[in-house]
Amino acid sequence: MVFQKCFCGSGVAFDKCCQPIVLGIQKATTAEALMRSRYVAYVVQDADYLIATTAPSHRGYYTKEDILSWATQNQWQCLEIVNVTPTTVAFKAYYLDSNKQLQVHHEYSRFVFENGEWLYVDGDYFED
Repeated sequence: MVFQKCFCGSGVAFDKCCQPIVLGIQKATTAEALMRSRYVAYVVQDADYLIATTAPSHRGYYTKEDILSWATQNQWQCLEIVNVTPTTVAFKAYYLDSNKQLQVHHEYSRFVFENGEWLYVDGDYFED
């Protein structure tokens, strides 16, 4: 069996970290865990998970097609967690764009705990 570290950068095995969350086997226990799993969903191109883990009040802002387009156009390199509070996560997601140029998606994300699960609400983006 090959040990594959999780794409979220935790250093934990993928099958013990974000994979069970993205597959719906378990729920994220914190806003940070949800954020990490959402990054992984971009890596594995799981738009359904990304929509399902967005707060219902904000799902209308995203389409499956747009999510898949962004996920597939880019080669996701790594995730850096910058700061965490109980309901926010600041992070930098590094990726290669379609021209193979390194880009940074720097976001301050807000999360809410509703009906027993963490959900992404929205985020503020920063230019690096």
